Amino acid sequence: MSRFSNLGHRLYQGEVSFDFVGRRKLWYSISGVIVLVAAIGLTMGLHLGIEFKGGSVYTVSKPGLTVSQAQDTANGVVSEHPLVQSTDNGKIRIQVSTEEPKSSDQVRSELSQKFGVPLDTVEAQVIGPSWGKQISQKALTGLIVFMILVTVYLAIAFEWRMAVSALVALIHDLLITIGVYALVGFEVTPGTVIGFLTILGYSLYDTVVVFDTVKENTKGITKQNKLTYSEAANAGLNQTLVRSLNTTVVALLPVAALLFIGGGILGAGTLNDISLALFIGLAAGAYSSICVATPLLAQLKEEQPEMKALRKRVLQHRAAKAEAADAVAVDEGPTGEEQPAGMVGQRGRSAGTTRAKGRPSTKR
Repeated sequence: MSRFSNLGHRLYQGEVSFDFVGRRKLWYSISGVIVLVAAIGLTMGLHLGIEFKGGSVYTVSKPGLTVSQAQDTANGVVSEHPLVQSTDNGKIRIQVSTEEPKSSDQVRSELSQKFGVPLDTVEAQVIGPSWGKQISQKALTGLIVFMILVTVYLAIAFEWRMAVSALVALIHDLLITIGVYALVGFEVTPGTVIGFLTILGYSLYDTVVVFDTVKENTKGITKQNKLTYSEAANAGLNQTLVRSLNTTVVALLPVAALLFIGGGILGAGTLNDISLALFIGLAAGAYSSICVATPLLAQLKEEQPEMKALRKRVLQHRAAKAEAADAVAVDEGPTGEEQPAGMVGQRGRSAGTTRAKGRPSTKR
């Protein structure tokens, strides 16, 4: 841990630096492949929850009843394949689609008989598809409003290039998360939508922190000739690198506990609705703020005429320094010590004078 802290200090001081901005083509290629796989998953379609497509939900309360036992029993009652999950309070939740020909009262009665429990312990709730359509529209509206407000805020607080870069990173995270949901077949519920909006806020926060440091590092950058904009932006990214990684790891630990322990081991399926979105989104948000948003910002800024002129001056300055260093290397003495300016060519005379001092004078 001390080594990691020391690395963070060295990154902040500029003693160590990882060239994220200079390798932007590599990050763009990786992101392109991931987004392409996510798009392929989206073509398979999302597994929408009953809140979006409508249907019936039956909740059974019976001590000792497992999910596998409830699944076998429910398969013998309804014609369509039901979705069986355990709830947080120990009850069993059975979801049946709207295509089920039996009425809800008939299904409820048969479930009561098959499970051997009183009829009043089997709760039924019918959800129409129109309600799910309203939820979808509201979620889409909230997402659009969120994107617009984010763009306006960043354009005012920073500049439009930072707003565009952050917006691309947000869309990047959203596509990846939704694509993973489609690939693994997890159910999309209102809790999932909440998870989507949460990761967008986290990704934006992480990106703004990096952009704020980049803004400080590039203030008045055109007045010097030592660093280009991309190099200054990369330095700011390295200064916040350890902080971003620490924040991501701390956020991922409880989410991983919900996903792998709560949903996977304990079988609490309702935890998967939000935990998978948070887990994938937090990881994608950390990656996008480092490898997508900042390199894209640097690329957009480098297209400005003043930044092109700055890059030209920086390269000329470095070339002049390299030529001067080569000239100094040529002028070094046998011992490797640099000779003072103006003394080159006098070495022979100095040596001759020294040898003359060692001979006796012929004058009387």
